[in-house]
Amino acid sequence: MRKKTQLIHGGIVGDEQTGAVSVPIYQVSTYKQEAVGKHKGYEYSRTGNPTRHALEELIKDLEGGVAGFAFGSGMAAITATVMLFNSGDHIILTDDVYGGTYRVMNKVLNRFGIESTFVDTSDVENIKKALKPNTKALYIETPTNPLLKITDIEAVSNWAKSEDLLTIVDNTFSTPYWQNPIKLGADIVLHSATKYLGGHSDVVAGLVVVNDNKLAEDLHFIQNSTGGVLGPQDSWLLIRGIKTLGVRMEEHETNTNKIVEFLSTHPKVEKIYYPGLPSHPYHEIAQKQGSGFGGMLSFDVGSEEAADKLLAKIKYFTLAESLGAVESLISVPAKMTHASIPPERRQELGITDGLVRISVGLEDVEDLIEDLKQALEL
Repeated sequence: MRKKTQLIHGGIVGDEQTGAVSVPIYQVSTYKQEAVGKHKGYEYSRTGNPTRHALEELIKDLEGGVAGFAFGSGMAAITATVMLFNSGDHIILTDDVYGGTYRVMNKVLNRFGIESTFVDTSDVENIKKALKPNTKALYIETPTNPLLKITDIEAVSNWAKSEDLLTIVDNTFSTPYWQNPIKLGADIVLHSATKYLGGHSDVVAGLVVVNDNKLAEDLHFIQNSTGGVLGPQDSWLLIRGIKTLGVRMEEHETNTNKIVEFLSTHPKVEKIYYPGLPSHPYHEIAQKQGSGFGGMLSFDVGSEEAADKLLAKIKYFTLAESLGAVESLISVPAKMTHASIPPERRQELGITDGLVRISVGLEDVEDLIEDLKQALEL
């Protein structure tokens, strides 16, 4: 089954009892049992809900894993995944990671004794240097947020296996339409499904896929025990969003390529971060491990003042957190998505005050380019 077909026909399709083409929204908390312990597969909706299960089966199929899990947010999915580890365990993470991931590791989960080290995972030698006797996992984002750095998933997964480590990949930017980390050796794949998978700025959710039955058993235990599950309404919205993921991702990328071409020649733009550019240092790796480059890009206008002027003049790009929606979104990571990272750390990473991140939407690209052109006339 090819990808676009799988987006529509993967997982659980429709409802056998009624013939409904769309999976019903099972707005229910509990289920009738014929006798004690004798039920039809569902007891209580924290443990399992038919609508949520349909979504979990769909993302499992799309990522090529053995089980999927749906959570109330991307951060809930990340937190549950890290709960697979024990106090005293150590995790190596990508340095240019989403600010919320950095915050939960350094401000919350560290209280439970889970250690973390952040390195530039685009170079496997940096990962090797960070290895400790208590290291249990490697956690990577690729492409990263917001500098669009690329990590070779296959190379680092092979190394991780040689050290008996799990490889966890945040696949939010690429989505399973462009990139499938499990096929490249990853053990766990994460999504902030709020973004491209939902695609319409109307749902907050997180998804996890695992490639191993023991991991599936352990993560389901955590999901049921901690209870951060996704509700049936939001599960249904995600299923609906995923059906159009293919056509959306292709149009996002088409628009992005044209915007990158425009920005590349603009004198007010000092630097562009986009893995689809042949000049990107890891362009070939991105091309090798994915079938597309996505709709996210960042560019530097040189200063906080220039970025503020740009934001004040922009019309069609909505100043907002998040990404991956049908409408184009714009943000300044240093002040928004990565504000939780200390200023000195942001500077070290290259997240400057003049860095602007764009999530390219599905508007007419000529309108978007004209908007950027007039906004850059500082």
